[in-house]
Amino acid sequence: MKQKVIVYRKVPNDIIENLTSQFEVVYFERLHDGNYQEFLKELQTADGLLGASMKMNQELLEMAPNLKIISNISVGYDNLDLNELRRRGIKATNTPGVLVDTTADTIFGLLLATARRIPELDHYVKNGEWSGTIGESLFGVDVHHKTLGIIGMGSIGRAIAKRGHFGFDMNILYHNRSRKEEIENEFSAEYCELADLLKNSDYVCLMTPYTPETDKMIGERELRLMKRSAIFINGSRGKNVDEQALIKALKEQWILAAGLDVYEQEPIAKENHLLALPNVVTLPHIGSATKETRDKMARLAADNLIAGLTGNVPPNLIK
Repeated sequence: MKQKVIVYRKVPNDIIENLTSQFEVVYFERLHDGNYQEFLKELQTADGLLGASMKMNQELLEMAPNLKIISNISVGYDNLDLNELRRRGIKATNTPGVLVDTTADTIFGLLLATARRIPELDHYVKNGEWSGTIGESLFGVDVHHKTLGIIGMGSIGRAIAKRGHFGFDMNILYHNRSRKEEIENEFSAEYCELADLLKNSDYVCLMTPYTPETDKMIGERELRLMKRSAIFINGSRGKNVDEQALIKALKEQWILAAGLDVYEQEPIAKENHLLALPNVVTLPHIGSATKETRDKMARLAADNLIAGLTGNVPPNLIK
């Protein structure tokens, strides 16, 4: 009898065909209220899961006694209870590497859009408000030759530093769990304690994974350390920031502006005060959202899944 795989995210057809040649495949392009009970029924006999974002907690795992592997189509895996998975002997994998440049492009684009107020001015033109030379009230701020502080110097942080250093002649500061001399040598970057980075950066870019240690690591104290002219960019996880403190900082102008791709609650609630602030640029968590990259991620996730179900070590096993 073939092992059963549930795919709960839309993926290219050839991936489904490849999986179907080896396993029994149950495919949900997306989960919603209308098919979730069917998903739970299939989960009871599933050997593998391929998808993203679903909270795989103890309650859900109790319904999957045969489960051997969860293959996440993402680099982050804070949706997985790793301790519970290890206790049950269930492998977990992710898709690092293939999304690095795409995500770095997004985050640096968000930085530029926030600095130069591009979404705001786009609406200004389309609403017919442009009637002549604009005044200082609509000016943005420069990016080139400014200081970029990156919190979390992983592969995506490094790619952002590369764009800032070589593309915009920016000074690079970074804070990380450990120093990285290769980063310092390649980009003339300076390692800083978090407080020093916040005090001295014109742009603060948060790129850490979400862990219990990083929960609300940017709060009122940290935001008050930043320059009044500073711009905050969050490309990590929403829970790494105290959102109420950020709203207060933006309203009271402790900092100049913020560019956000992630939020405490996703999708963000319509009544969230961030959406009413003119000095915030908001994206719908699109860091890796290009067709090319999402297809690469899905293929890597499928490779991880196949390896895990055929007795091999998945290429991207989460330790």
